[in-house]
Amino acid sequence: MSLTIKLRITPSISHLNPNPKTQKNPTFLRTPIYHSNKLATPIVFRTKRMASHVIKSCLIEPDGGVLVDLIVPETQRGFKALEAEGMEKVRLTKIDLEWVHVISEGWASPLKGFMREDEYLQSLHFNTLRMENDGSVVNMSLPIVLAIDDETKERIGGGKDVALVGPDLSIVAILRSIEVYKHNKEERIARTWGTTAPGLPYVEEVITSAGNWLIGGDLEVLSPIKYNDGLDSYRLSPKQLREEFDRRQADAVFAFQLRNPVHNGHALLMNDTRKRLLDLGYKNPILLLHPLGGYTKADDVPLDVRMEQHSKVLEDGVLDPETTIVSIFPSPMHYAGPTEVQWHAKARINAGANFYIVGRDPAGMGHPTEKRDLYDPDHGKKVLSMAPGLEKLNILPFRVAAYDTVAKEMAFFDPSRAKDFLFISGTKMRTFARTGESPPNGFMCPGGWDVLVKYYASLQAEEAAPAVVSA
Repeated sequence: MSLTIKLRITPSISHLNPNPKTQKNPTFLRTPIYHSNKLATPIVFRTKRMASHVIKSCLIEPDGGVLVDLIVPETQRGFKALEAEGMEKVRLTKIDLEWVHVISEGWASPLKGFMREDEYLQSLHFNTLRMENDGSVVNMSLPIVLAIDDETKERIGGGKDVALVGPDLSIVAILRSIEVYKHNKEERIARTWGTTAPGLPYVEEVITSAGNWLIGGDLEVLSPIKYNDGLDSYRLSPKQLREEFDRRQADAVFAFQLRNPVHNGHALLMNDTRKRLLDLGYKNPILLLHPLGGYTKADDVPLDVRMEQHSKVLEDGVLDPETTIVSIFPSPMHYAGPTEVQWHAKARINAGANFYIVGRDPAGMGHPTEKRDLYDPDHGKKVLSMAPGLEKLNILPFRVAAYDTVAKEMAFFDPSRAKDFLFISGTKMRTFARTGESPPNGFMCPGGWDVLVKYYASLQAEEAAPAVVSA
């Protein structure tokens, strides 16, 4: 089967681990998989022909033409920090700080701060932003906004600028030329998720308790966001990733987003994608293995455990370290299906990827109140192939992989012998790991599976331990 390509041709700021379950498990923080390197060769743009179409390869232009960088230069940080001390303060949550990180490094280019009302309405209703200079549109499917309560709104009054303070009360950034406008939560939830049913993880974690106002403006971030969790060396910015792709002289970069451990089915897909790109004439396709590192729901495997598991996948040779870059995507997770997958793809454009792998039910979840998927499993890849503002990105829908009980390995599903294939869901995989039961041989590399078993064993030990009550 051929690969289908849709052509729509200074102090550091501390941040607590977003999943508190892992704070008691420091043993999962390991030596980094990958360290960034400085730019070694100039960026070269080339095109390759396939059939009658032209495919743009190597690093592609960021949305808006310029990669946004909102980190204040070191020489100005002292002055800016002193200026911020005299401003009204807005307190950030942990997830707000993750969005500051995302915006500051250019993942959301051309966005230069939390959205003002006109940007918010364009994002919410059109999934795009219109560029003022030439009238073109860029994709922006998720509103990136900062909520404040009534008391904070009254305190700010008619002020022009505010200082943003992190969860540890340190000053993180300045928000300039602010605009405050109404936060219609019901409309935001309905348009982003397609439902207002109770139980949506991001809604319950972030929006329900948020203030009734949104504040937008231009960001100036006083220093790079650091989490001090042993994983900061994995958090490569779009600029650093582009430099590394160029240093490796990549002529194609294919991004794979995930929020789960890598099993051999994922590896089969990624290795097959590289082979097919080579067959199309590319000389050095590079895989960007890009796990989501912001907020995830409580029953997802935590980031530090996932990163350790990914490390074992490379150590065991399931993926080739010479052609793979492992880095953390700092965005929080919405679980908003086809709406959110556009954001995931758009952010990888800004990171320099020109191919994006999309599978079944991307960014989806089960319906929170009914026994069914919240979104049609095929709509994510269909939406990506049509989404305005993503025309320059090559979308790679992947073939379904399952466990072949005859070959005793993960393989692409063959409908002609469907009875020979076993589909192991994430829930089933977690059940295996919790109970210590081994999955079928060939489902996951042994080293990676051991990481998951140890993690779930540590959770069970914590749950079984008697609570300590302080005097």
